[in-house]
Amino acid sequence: MYRLLALDLDGTVLSSEHTISQELIETIQQIAVNIHVVIVTGRHHIAAKPYYDQLCLSTPIICCNGTYTFDYQSDSVIQENAIDKNKAEQFIVLSQDHDLKIVMYVRDAMLYSRTRPIGYMEALLKWSQTFPKVQRPNIQKVDDFQLEAQRSDYVWKFVVEGEVDSFAKLPFIKDNFNGERSWVDRVDFAATGNSKGNALSQYIAPLGISLDECIAVGDNHNDISMLKAAGLGIAMQNADDTVKSTADLVTEKSNDDKRGLAKLLSQICLNTH
Repeated sequence: MYRLLALDLDGTVLSSEHTISQELIETIQQIAVNIHVVIVTGRHHIAAKPYYDQLCLSTPIICCNGTYTFDYQSDSVIQENAIDKNKAEQFIVLSQDHDLKIVMYVRDAMLYSRTRPIGYMEALLKWSQTFPKVQRPNIQKVDDFQLEAQRSDYVWKFVVEGEVDSFAKLPFIKDNFNGERSWVDRVDFAATGNSKGNALSQYIAPLGISLDECIAVGDNHNDISMLKAAGLGIAMQNADDTVKSTADLVTEKSNDDKRGLAKLLSQICLNTH
């Protein structure tokens, strides 16, 4: 009945410790033999790559909440709706005016301020340094976001932390950006029209797969669009009530249960009991 499985990473496939259980790895690999498995994440492709490799996938990956689709096999961008450079510059100025901390995702790197670092990026930088240099995700502290935006081929998205509500209501932001909360105090801003649901719809078209034939699994507000679009939307037990209310099914266990998601996916996709 189902031909594609779309999986979020953080809070879904990944535990709170940012690991994937061996049972879930094996289950996803078994499913991938007959069902198209695609990662749909808010992450940059450089920060998703270690988990993609663990899962032994060969399919493209949908990144930054639907902003672009990336093919690791050819190191190429397949589809994108990046932020216009002029709009990115205005975004940076306005965020500084509102005293917000920002992270900027560009073609091959995640950039954050040397003088006003965001906590989760410090943790990500430490995590990246556990990999050999040749495999290390490119995470950098920078001094000038404007300069870095101009240097890069693409600006994928901004992550903003702080008092975001008034900032998000600015006419320029409302007219040109799609904001989705990715954590309690963080909002991801991508170009208007970008969402996981829209990207999934575009992704499946050339494959001849319909949305009714898709399963989507997620836990956060940036997953809602794909949970609603898919034929079967599954919310994690650790999701909040808003996310759960948009899903067809809610897992019995959270992302920290080593067997929960693996067992459910096995039942649905591999017909096990």
